[in-house]
Parts: sequence; C-alpha cells; structure tokens
Amino acid sequence: MSLNVIIISSEAAPFSKTGGLGDVVGNLPVALRKLGCQVMLFLPYYRSTAEAYPDVEATGLTVVVHTAGRDVATQVLRASHEGVPVYFIKCDEYYDRRYLYGTPEGDYFDNLERYAFFCRAALEALKARGFEPDVIHCNDWQTGLIPAYLRDVYLHDPYFMKTATVFTVHNLAYQGVFGSELYDRTGLSRALFQMDGIEFWGNMNLLKAGLVYSDVITTVSETYGAEIQTAKFGCGLEGLLKNRRSDLFGIVNGVNYDEWDPAIDKLIPANYSPDDLGPKAVCKKALLKEFGLSLKPDWPLAGMISRLVEQKGFDLLAKAAAEIVNLNMSLVILGSGDKKYQEQALALAKKHPKKIAVRIAFDNRLAHLVESGCDLFLMPSKYEPCGLNQIYSLKYGAIPVVMATGGLEDTVIQYEGGAGTGFKFKKYTAKAFVDKIKEALAVYKDKQAWAGLQRNAMREDYSWERSARKYMDVYKAAHGRASVRLSKS
Repeated sequence: MSLNVIIISSEAAPFSKTGGLGDVVGNLPVALRKLGCQVMLFLPYYRSTAEAYPDVEATGLTVVVHTAGRDVATQVLRASHEGVPVYFIKCDEYYDRRYLYGTPEGDYFDNLERYAFFCRAALEALKARGFEPDVIHCNDWQTGLIPAYLRDVYLHDPYFMKTATVFTVHNLAYQGVFGSELYDRTGLSRALFQMDGIEFWGNMNLLKAGLVYSDVITTVSETYGAEIQTAKFGCGLEGLLKNRRSDLFGIVNGVNYDEWDPAIDKLIPANYSPDDLGPKAVCKKALLKEFGLSLKPDWPLAGMISRLVEQKGFDLLAKAAAEIVNLNMSLVILGSGDKKYQEQALALAKKHPKKIAVRIAFDNRLAHLVESGCDLFLMPSKYEPCGLNQIYSLKYGAIPVVMATGGLEDTVIQYEGGAGTGFKFKKYTAKAFVDKIKEALAVYKDKQAWAGLQRNAMREDYSWERSARKYMDVYKAAHGRASVRLSKS
C-alpha cells in the first residue's frame, strides 16, 4: 500500500536546525522517498533559511489564516531536497528573526501565535495545492496543534476526512506550555480545553495536544518510550502516555552514513574501516595536536561532544573528575551550553592541561575529528531520548561508555567475552561511571580484544533505511486506526 505522507516540522536540515530534531526531519523524508513513499515536507521560512537558500521558488500561492483574532496572509514557497518536495510557510512577521525559537535571554513571547499560525497555514496550503494526505506526521510541541485542529476545526472537512496523524516526541521535556488566557488565539473550540484535552495544570500544553489527538505516537527509541510512561521520566504526562501505550511506538533515529562513515569521510585526516583500522592512529595524532595534548602511546583518548548541560551528565562528570584525572587516559571535550558547566570544564582543563582539553564551540569539522581520533566516547547522560553521537561513535570505532537510558540502552550492547559494542552503567553515580571507564581501559590494554570490539561496533547498522521501514509500518498502522475511527463517527 503506497501512502501519501506529509511531514510537518519546525526545523529540518539543511534548511534549519538547532538540534537533533533538525537532523531527524532532514533525513527521514529522503529515506522514505528511496523506499518508494510519496512524501513532502512543510517548514517555516526563517531568516536563516532565506539567507542560506535565497533562490527558493515562489509557488504563487497565498493562503490566509485567521489567527489571534485577525487574518494573516502567508506566501507558500517551494524547494527540493534530494528529490523530496519541501514547502515553506513565509510570514516575515513571525519568522524573519535571528533565532528560530528565542534569543539567549529566553523564548520569543509570541511562540504560541507563531506555531499555531504555522500549523494552520500548513493545513490550508495542503488544501490549496490539492495534496491529499493519507498521513500527516507531526514533530514535537511546535506542531502538536495539528492533530487537535483536525479533530476540531477541520473535523467535518471532507479533504482531511481520511487523514491519519502520527505525532513524534523527540524530547518530552520540551512541551510548549502557555497560559490559558492565550487559548483563544489558537482558534480551537473551548471543548478541547479540559483535563482529557489540551489543559495541563491550568495552562495549555501543545505537546499534550499532539499526544491526545494523534492516531499514533512515536518516540525516538523503545527504551525512552517505556521510560516516559513512568513518573521519573514522564514530565507530568506519564498517565496519558501509559493510557495510550498500545498506540506508542519507539523507533531509533537513523544516521546518514553518507556524512558519517570513516571510510569516506572527507573531514578527517585519514580514512579507515573495520578491515583497515591502522589509519585511525593518524586521526588520533591529529586530534591530540588540534587540542594541544601530547601523544602517549599506551594511553587511550576519550572524547565528549555535547551540549554542556545537566541532562548530558556534566554534573556527573564534575563529581567523577577527581578519579578520571588519575587514570592513564586523556580527554577532549567539544561543546557549549550552560555557563556553569562551561566554566567547570575549562577549570578542569586548566588544572590538568596534560590530560584534559576543552573547546567551547559547536564545530562540525572538529566533531568529525573527535569521533575519528578517539578510542573512547563518553555519554553519561541523565536521560537520552535517542542520542546520535553514540551511533556516530560506533561507526568510527570510538567505543562508547554510556548511561543505560533511552536510546543509549537500545543502541549500545554491553561488551562481554568478545561480543558487544561498548560499555553501559546502570546507576547514575560517579562511581558507576568511573567503574565502567576502568572496565573499558582494561580491555584497551588487550590490543587484539580492543580491535575486535572496534570491528563489532563499526559493523552495526543504524542507517536511515532501517528506521524509515519502521516508520512506514507505523504510517500503515495509523492509517488503519484512522479508518476505524472514521467508521465509528
């Protein structure tokens, strides 16, 4: 069964990106198209998009959306990304800004209006262009209102009568919560503002809207899908998610191996593969030089590429640092984030300049160099919906040492007796973290065993084709659920 799938998101690489959401939504439609799926993508037309892609084509289509008590017109633009049609909602009032969601000082005050408008405009553009979606795939709180609109404003619209909705939670912690006094700006009927609808502790919750009104929910790993049904990880929505568990699927994000494969990577000083690991030493030497560390032949080099925030385990790293610096290993850290953790990391490097080096930056070239040059990759995340860097690390033979949570649990197999791909600790404590690093160092001393472990890791397959096939199964399930829902209405 061939389905027409519309993916709607607030960001997608290469047009717009602030994090993992952009990577996922940039790659998934391309993989779906290669599998024969009819797919197109809808995005806001941000200032950064306009600057990077000034030649985006005008469709000649203008749609008018009634939002926040007034009519607002928007142009619909068009581009193509690896054969996938991409449509942009252009409204300078809302999207001609330096940042996507807010400044370093905080979120934009009108984010509710911006994304309520985007949701309505995308639906109106679909109608105006005559596209007939079998499935609309929404992503995170910014598009959470779409399933609600389809159950309310467009409930009796024959155009969307057979349309199923899939809603993907990339990170449950970001929910799009706004004051109830702003509710009427959404254009939704008051009937939806109740405990079993959009209401959330007296406010409205756009992520909850997607969870309540979509036909199927997905998240970005099976373990995270189970975790968010518990009070520890559910962010106040665990009851709802538990009630919808039969409609909840976990699909690990894929990786674009055209960009992340040491055998063909043009951003690293030497290429290597599972069958030829030797040139990885060239990458290690270059990485040490880049970060100003000396080469110690018997010492492994560990790396971290991350936002420097508590979620990523930097509070744990701070507690474990005193022991880590006494181990026979070096550590490089690349990333930026909370001022507190940036200062802690820099202070650690200043105190131990022969063992630890830090670069406060987001730099794609350096990220590739770190993955290729490291022997170990540390990801002590407190929680991790999916994670991509551990998957890159597997491919690059940088053996991951991770907290057994979310996607880290699903993608890293504990090494034992020659089998496995990395090392996992189950308790979020400095001792458990350091003990796993020590376990990895013990294996590193056995060069034959270590090379075997690297080959195991590098041969793992987390391609987008693998993930896209699972999404196609979910789309079919959603379409079936929508048909049942329609027959009962």
